[in-house]
Amino acid sequence: MVPLHALVPDEEVPSVLGRYGIQKEQLPKIRSNDPAAKVIGAKPGQVVKITRKSPTAGEAIAYRLVVEAI
Repeated sequence: MVPLHALVPDEEVPSVLGRYGIQKEQLPKIRSNDPAAKVIGAKPGQVVKITRKSPTAGEAIAYRLVVEAI
């Protein structure tokens, strides 16, 4: 039931941000203590790619910035 979460390599992050014309801090956030983030070993400051199945688009991709858990 959980969509696929994967870390985006640091060298690919500028390309992703450029595609959307945003800065890293403008990405939606995901906490480092989120169960899916824990499984992939995500650390604050990294970017996570989330791939969901979509009935209309086939596949929907979202990006999240990992932030420190409060």
